Amino acid sequence: MSTQKISLQVSDGSTMQAYVSMPEGKGPFPAVMVFQEAFGVNSHIRNVADRVAKEGYVAIAPELFHRTAAPGAEMSYGDMNAIMPHFQGMTLEGMSVDVKATYDWLQKQANVKHNKVGCIGFCLGGRVSFIANTVVPLSAAISFYGGRTSDYVDRAPLMSGPHLFFWGGLDKHITPDQVDTVINAVKAANKPYTNVVISYADHAFHCDERPAYNPKAASEAWAMSMAFLKNNLL
Repeated sequence: MSTQKISLQVSDGSTMQAYVSMPEGKGPFPAVMVFQEAFGVNSHIRNVADRVAKEGYVAIAPELFHRTAAPGAEMSYGDMNAIMPHFQGMTLEGMSVDVKATYDWLQKQANVKHNKVGCIGFCLGGRVSFIANTVVPLSAAISFYGGRTSDYVDRAPLMSGPHLFFWGGLDKHITPDQVDTVINAVKAANKPYTNVVISYADHAFHCDERPAYNPKAASEAWAMSMAFLKNNLL
């Protein structure tokens, strides 16, 4: 496995850095876009990308706060006041062109199977995963506790690939009615999906750098995610 930092030109004129993790061998490989939490492309997100690459996928994690934060910026888990200006600066238009720039880079790589691209995202990135599945032709998408995904359910008819959703049953940030809004919209659009609510898990249960980390829930959700990617990308 090898890693690198790259710069992507976005269609709105901005420049976005991304962390890339490559599997061993010549490929071509399927690819997975990895979308960050609200804390930047930090050690946890880089670790996720590396784990994905070890499974045989080209993994790329774009810095979604590139319009408001310096390249390589990482935010503290405990400083929400510092995070909010970046978080609130996210727009549908910005997220969409960032996804497209990331996807377009993958399409230009000789070692990528261009028709086998998926994504996985966490919290903010879970929402971006849902949006990504509506703006580029994906073969699979995964959202871990995607906050405010319910704000974008009118896009469900545009979904291109099957979607796997994870939610924490103890999550006070994402209420059951918000989960129902998302799933009912996907169901009404007649799109393939899998919905998983882990009753004993809280928000951010997958992040081993945060207090809410739940090893059992994280292990089970990761295993299911890898099976989902394998079924749809390999």
